[in-house]
Amino acid sequence: KNSNNTGPTLSIEYQIDIIFAQTWVDTRLRYNSSSMRILTLNSNMVGLIWLPDTIFRNSKNADSHWITTPNQLLRIWNNGKILYTLRMTINAECQLHLHNFPMDEHSCPLVFSSYGYPRDEIVYKWKRNSVETSDQKYWRLYQFDFMGLRNMTDVLTTTAGDYVLMTVYFDLSRRMGYFTIQTYIPCILTVVLSWVSFWIKSDATPARTALGITTVLTMTTLSTVARNSLPRVSYVTAMDLFVTVCFLFVFAAMIEYAMLNYYSYSIRRPPPKMQRMAYSSLNAGRPHRSVMPMGNSLFWHDYDDNCLYECLDGKDCKSFFCCYEECKEGGWRRGRIHVNIRELDSYSRVFFPTSFLLFNIVYWVSYLYL
Repeated sequence: KNSNNTGPTLSIEYQIDIIFAQTWVDTRLRYNSSSMRILTLNSNMVGLIWLPDTIFRNSKNADSHWITTPNQLLRIWNNGKILYTLRMTINAECQLHLHNFPMDEHSCPLVFSSYGYPRDEIVYKWKRNSVETSDQKYWRLYQFDFMGLRNMTDVLTTTAGDYVLMTVYFDLSRRMGYFTIQTYIPCILTVVLSWVSFWIKSDATPARTALGITTVLTMTTLSTVARNSLPRVSYVTAMDLFVTVCFLFVFAAMIEYAMLNYYSYSIRRPPPKMQRMAYSSLNAGRPHRSVMPMGNSLFWHDYDDNCLYECLDGKDCKSFFCCYEECKEGGWRRGRIHVNIRELDSYSRVFFPTSFLLFNIVYWVSYLYL
């Protein structure tokens, strides 16, 4: 049914077809008859006796069935006991909390009480096994599974007096099949597809860029479709969290290649003259030391007081293991920390799947079992 956003909860309507039965004792209707213990009357007699003024407090509208005759039953026992039943179709209000959507569970109430008689004049009581349901194969619950029902009694305090409230709760659990096929599986596959770029050569810029942009746009479309299937609420639902994290993984995979491409071509090589001077000064004073080219920087096997690069000011010397005393003002030397930028893809091949797997474990355990 139509829904209205009311802040932290969502108000929806559900429709239920019930046979509402009430039993009470009216001593004025006692009669002496040994041959007729129960007197069955038609609907024409309903207006001639006293009836409880029962109302459904959370109903939007309710209709009685009148075809082909009024769907009413009236029986009177010889001791004054009366049974009155009425078939009704009720549209009632139900407040939904969608923080766990689409793994949410709800209890939709049906509340009734007397309209004008307070508790000191009329008291409602449940009979044993008074609430029964029809066969569920006749139910039309397309998104929910019926988990059961429960009834309770409460007291409503008003300025007109205390009224007895009778409530029936219908416990429902949402089915996840539709959302699993339409949202969860496509999001997971899109994230896995974004990891293919880690196995593509870093110099294949068109291939990796096209794959990254395609996966990002796909996740954007999936997030839009997922949000359209959700009622408009102002808080974050479980599906919103999953889609957002998947989008961040896809976006991070694209940023990873941007960093790889940038640092692969932006790390400065030492000028040729400085290299020749360094070689000559090193060779003149002591035996030759080997220099190993790794990535786009030179990595020296033997460190000493001779520095190839200038000190970088503004760096905290305690934060780097490669600090030297000749670097003043807490500086550190370029080239003393060697990070092979080409290994970034290798790190990502392990980091991205592992972190995504851990996120899924925490996500599904938290929402399904906690």
